[in-house]
Amino acid sequence: MSTLALDPSVLLGRLYISFWIPAALLTVALLLKLPTIIRLWRDPLLRAVGGVLLFACTVFVFCVPSMIHRMNVLTGVPNFSAPWCYSLITANSGAGLLFIVTWRDGRGGRAGRSARIRRATRWIVSGYTLVVVALWVLFLLADVPVERVRDLDTYYARTPFMREEILLYLLAHTVACALSSRVIWDWVRDRGLDAWLRWGLRLLGGGYALSLLYDAAKVTAVVARWFGRDPDWLSTNLAPPVASLSAILLAAGFILPHAGQALHDRCRVRLAYHRLGPLYRVLRSAMGSGPRFSLRATAELRLIRRETYIRDALLPLARHVDTALTERAYAAAIAVGHPASRARAVSAAVGVLDAIENGGGAVRGEADPTVLLRDIAAISSALRHPKDLAAVRALSAATPAPPSITVPE
Repeated sequence: MSTLALDPSVLLGRLYISFWIPAALLTVALLLKLPTIIRLWRDPLLRAVGGVLLFACTVFVFCVPSMIHRMNVLTGVPNFSAPWCYSLITANSGAGLLFIVTWRDGRGGRAGRSARIRRATRWIVSGYTLVVVALWVLFLLADVPVERVRDLDTYYARTPFMREEILLYLLAHTVACALSSRVIWDWVRDRGLDAWLRWGLRLLGGGYALSLLYDAAKVTAVVARWFGRDPDWLSTNLAPPVASLSAILLAAGFILPHAGQALHDRCRVRLAYHRLGPLYRVLRSAMGSGPRFSLRATAELRLIRRETYIRDALLPLARHVDTALTERAYAAAIAVGHPASRARAVSAAVGVLDAIENGGGAVRGEADPTVLLRDIAAISSALRHPKDLAAVRALSAATPAPPSITVPE
């Protein structure tokens, strides 16, 4: 226990998070967005989102220690993965800035927006391209003969040219994360955002905030090396799990609005389908058959078929609804304490049940079929409470409706 308390590297070593976890989540986020990106490729915001996710995936694939060693072996150049990984991180930083700038300018007029986007895009692309070129030039000038898979940043912190390379990629990453984090947190406070997007933005903001912690840990470890100190655990034990957590939050931030809205829509459709169940079963028992069931049918198609079946059944049945009975039922429902909207649905349900029980028969009123067809969800909801319907039917049968009482539409 004393070792854990005195040596944070031991504790943080046990908190290691595999880079393959954020890589998998970022890949899922990319796959979810990919159809929309391809379909709306002209949208600069979607292109920027695709760039962020693509570069983020490659960062966590190629920055795995085993992949770093494999790249060095395949190229035959010790530490070749250093400028390669730094370049991917820098490209991801630039893509993140493009995403933020594109969103911010996306709220203005179309002409002004496109001009600002083009200008900002040129500055970001050219600036981060120069950084990537500088990273490779500095690597060629540096003398880094000893392969370092996990602690290259601190091991070569005092090596000429490699020192500048390390600081350059950290600076580029810090600037991008700081600007992105600030704009995203401003975005969260905007009105008009749905809950899924707001929570997704909060996750993105948390991810960029953790990225700043990653940069702070790296920079602190590197600068400490300049002064002869050795807090390498900041770079080798703290920074990697922080980077993984940051990527997990970023991936979740991109996934949540898409998956959450899809889940919300699916639940809404299934709930609407379920709510129509009582009215559907009543009409099916009266007509003796229902729509054909298909396992391949989507939830949306099943809802459409159920709504169509109910309306097709109610349309001829409306001619046999006793309008005088529905008026009495409405007055009775109001009398027992139902609000007007509920009373209207209850009275319509009473009229439908009465018409079904009497087997159609002669035309007994001039009920407006549009009222029944419009209120099928409310009528079905009223049928879920047979005791309430029985009470209203009993009261309406015993008490004639006053002449002034009519069922409102």
